[in-house]
Amino acid sequence: MVKNILKHLILITKHRWVVFKLCCKAGIPIRGLLHDLSKYSITEFSESIKYYNGDHSPILEAKKDKGYSEAWLHHKGRNKHHPEYWYDVNAPQSTPVMPYKYTVEMLCDKMAAGIIYQGKKWTQDYQLNYWMKEKEIIKINDKLKNLCTEFFTEVSKYGIDKVLKKDKLKKLYKKYIN
Repeated sequence: MVKNILKHLILITKHRWVVFKLCCKAGIPIRGLLHDLSKYSITEFSESIKYYNGDHSPILEAKKDKGYSEAWLHHKGRNKHHPEYWYDVNAPQSTPVMPYKYTVEMLCDKMAAGIIYQGKKWTQDYQLNYWMKEKEIIKINDKLKNLCTEFFTEVSKYGIDKVLKKDKLKKLYKKYIN
C-alpha cells in the first residue's frame, strides 16, 4: 500500500509537470499550473492507490471491479478540460463546445497521458492512434472531435513542438468553432 501511494503520487505529479510544460508551449500556463489538482483529494487519491497499476489509469481498474469509479465521478465533475464535465443528456445540446482554454488543456492532457503511460515507447503517432479509437465512444461535440483529429494528425506528422503553439491552436479552434 505504501509503495502504491508513492508510485501514484510520483505518477500524477509527473503527469501534471508534463501538462504544465505543454500548456506553457500552448500559451495557457495558468491552466497547466491548476491542472488536475483534484487528483490529490481524498476521494480521487484513495481509490487511485487502491487500483494503481502503473501502465494505465486506475480508474479503468475500478470500473472493471465495481462498475464505476468514485474517483472519475469526482474528477470529471471538477475539471473543465474533460468533455464529460460539459456533457448533459437533458440539455438542448448534450455536448456543447468547450471554451478555448479548456479545449487546449484537454489536448495537452491527452498528450501528457500518452507520454507518461507509454514512457520510452511513446511516439508522435501514439496519440493519433489512441484518439481514432477513443473518438468513436467519447461524448464530445462533433466540432471538437474534428479539431482533435486534425490536431493529433498534425502532431503525428510534424511533432509536438511544431504544432503545439498558441497561434496555431487559436487558428485551429477558430477553424472548427466559428
